[in-house]
Amino acid sequence: MFSSLCKTLRSSSVTKRRDSPHSILRWLSNVPENTVYGGPKPQNPSQRVTLINIRQKHRNGEPITMVTAYDYPSAVHLDTAGIDVCLVGDSASMVVHGHDTTLPITLDEMLVHCRAVARGAKRPLLVGDLPFGTYESSTQQAVDTAVRVLKEGGMDAIKLEGGAPSRITAAKGIVEAGIAVIGHVGLTPQAISVLGGFRPQGRNIDSAVKVVETSMALQEAGCFAVVLECVPPPVAAAATSALQIPTIGIGAGPFCSGQVLVYHDLLGMLQHPHHAKVTPKFCKRYAHVGEAIDKALSEYRDEVTSGAFPGAAHSPYKIGAADTEGFLQALEKLGLGDAASAAADAASKMEAQMK
Repeated sequence: MFSSLCKTLRSSSVTKRRDSPHSILRWLSNVPENTVYGGPKPQNPSQRVTLINIRQKHRNGEPITMVTAYDYPSAVHLDTAGIDVCLVGDSASMVVHGHDTTLPITLDEMLVHCRAVARGAKRPLLVGDLPFGTYESSTQQAVDTAVRVLKEGGMDAIKLEGGAPSRITAAKGIVEAGIAVIGHVGLTPQAISVLGGFRPQGRNIDSAVKVVETSMALQEAGCFAVVLECVPPPVAAAATSALQIPTIGIGAGPFCSGQVLVYHDLLGMLQHPHHAKVTPKFCKRYAHVGEAIDKALSEYRDEVTSGAFPGAAHSPYKIGAADTEGFLQALEKLGLGDAASAAADAASKMEAQMK
């Protein structure tokens, strides 16, 4: 059989491609004609957003969109909407798990969220947060955690909080390990112990200068972007101007390179416990999904209670009249008269509803 195949290929190459001595090799190879290897293909809107795309948008002055996602459905929504960056934030600790802060969530819990999001979001750049307690001890710990987020979580990059020297060193070590990093300055929720709570930053000279200097240090460490959280717009504008990498604002005004919001907040789905059931001041509600959910659940409860649901329209699986009769007879033979009566009554009621 193999010799026959070879003869066919030789015959075809002689009769049809005399001017191409490598035609047989090309037919038997998956190597493109003019390249050594396939290599990365040009991006299009249906493919994954990469760091190249993010840098391109930044150079062109195009705003970058980022939204958090914690599960498969929210990731699919972000994918469909064409969001640039999907952040699997440690805010899942509060939004999904019901804690008052981001501190309790573990790395294993974060990895579950990351994997679910990776299955749903095929286009956005995927960024996973390093949770509190998984990167502060040493650079090696930070690198090990970041590796797990990529290998086990399916992320493209990681985000870490803070600008202390140890955090800068950790960021540098992770970048040198071949992992893309986003920094995070301003209000860093993992540091509420020293910040005294969820407090905005950069509201005096020293604090404002620190935001800019920390952002520059993270850039020097190799971060490809920096999140600026809860800082005054002039401070964010200064940081954005001083950096050659994008800034992503959250509660930092309109002068950043892009914006990020929490999925549940922008949809008006629910509120963080520590905000006493009030959406953060910086968040715009683009929908009131939470109200729609409450209304739908209440209607469902009422219809089940009243017996209105499910009616004939939502009971689609049928049994023919002849089979129903045979079924009733079979039940009678088994001594299940009450069951036969119940089945007959149900058949009669469903038939009445269909008329």
